[in-house]
Amino acid sequence: MEPSTQNSSVAIPIAIVAGFGLIALAIFFSGIGKAPVERPAIVANQPTANKANIRPVDETDYIRGNPNAPILVVEYSDYDCPFCKNFHETMNQVMNEYGVNGKVAWVYRQFPIAQLHPNAPRISAAALCVGELGGNDAFWKFSDRIFQERSVNEPTNVSKLTEYATSVGVNEADYISCLESERHQETITASLTDGASAGIQGTPNSFVIVGNQQAQIEGAQPYPVVKQIIENLIGQLEGAVPEDNTVSN
Repeated sequence: MEPSTQNSSVAIPIAIVAGFGLIALAIFFSGIGKAPVERPAIVANQPTANKANIRPVDETDYIRGNPNAPILVVEYSDYDCPFCKNFHETMNQVMNEYGVNGKVAWVYRQFPIAQLHPNAPRISAAALCVGELGGNDAFWKFSDRIFQERSVNEPTNVSKLTEYATSVGVNEADYISCLESERHQETITASLTDGASAGIQGTPNSFVIVGNQQAQIEGAQPYPVVKQIIENLIGQLEGAVPEDNTVSN
């Protein structure tokens, strides 16, 4: 995993950018242009949703792209959710366009909904074991392969998880030992609690973070919608800094 220190790198432009951009996003996603989101009938031990902010991105997160990117997309996802597969493809497109220049980073957090997908918690644990043993890059390659290897409406073939793990460079015996220890269960539970406390009731559910502001993206929004959001935010960030940025002594 790569540490996140984005606050220091974007402190000046974020201080200049007015909050209207992200507020407008929050209003937009509250009722317009919603894409499908997969919701459980009941989420066990789910606290009352209060629309609180999600926890800050830190060194425990798996980040694709520049950890100092001014725009972060934090996704709560379920590996067996059909809409999550679609959104994973959307976010890969976003990263291919905006991740390469360091403007956007993508954080993947676990939100397995066992009531709908009984194997989802095990897949989440497998991904976290791969990340622990193989690092950030292995985690993302493993996650990509899970989504790539199944069609939208079929579950992950869990009998192939070990194959997927070794294909990204993880030692088989260490991977099996990690899974059997169940040592990542606490992390998964904490991620579920964190997401539910912020109002998440289904997957995929994401938050766009710029500085200390957050706006929620609910559901598998298509690429053109996410692209427009990113473009608008980049425009605000780049347009907010005066051309003469010289600091006088």
